[in-house]
Amino acid sequence: MNSDLIAAFFIGLLGAGHCMGMCGGIASLMNLGQVSSSRQWLNPLCYNIGRLLSYTLVGAIIGGSISTISTYSGINEPLNWLKLLSAVFMLLLALYIGQWWNALLWFEKAGQGIWKYISPLGQKLLPVKHPLYAIPFGFVWGWIPCGLVYSMLTWSAAAGDFINGGLIMLAFGLGTLPLMLAVGVSAAKLNQVAKSLLFRRVGASVLLAYALFQLYQGVVRLV
Repeated sequence: MNSDLIAAFFIGLLGAGHCMGMCGGIASLMNLGQVSSSRQWLNPLCYNIGRLLSYTLVGAIIGGSISTISTYSGINEPLNWLKLLSAVFMLLLALYIGQWWNALLWFEKAGQGIWKYISPLGQKLLPVKHPLYAIPFGFVWGWIPCGLVYSMLTWSAAAGDFINGGLIMLAFGLGTLPLMLAVGVSAAKLNQVAKSLLFRRVGASVLLAYALFQLYQGVVRLV
């Protein structure tokens, strides 16, 4: 398996605590007023399916667009610069997950202007009357401004084609899935583990080492 996909999944797993902060309140609304035990799982699952679909789609669009531009222009150097940029974002992401530096939050503010036009589409789907309605709701909510998602999109941009661009975002989304499902069914113990500083910093240290390696490789490609 591509090492980038493994790393993307790992980042999703580590960054799920941030996802819980951004989307946890919304995810918990999926079961508002539900008494059926089957729906306790089905509504959050459908919501997260929609969320992962949005990640995969935007990753494929960005990866495919950059690849097409590079192919028709006959210039491959922009891809090398994008790979270097993705390594820088990975470094910022590791520092953010480890709670050493929150520079990544600056990029979330940049998306607030667009989000105010998108969010009303999701609000029209509440309350969720059927599990299938949770899929489009999750799809809309997948566009919420998130520095974690933006950093992963730089990987998609440098992926080389639309398939790999989409797969990177899908792998990232799958990494966030266990915790986001846990929010939907109120699995408090799992939530506590993901939010623990030790868990975050051990994972962030591994990611930091990987980011530095990718940064080194990116510099070598350009020299």
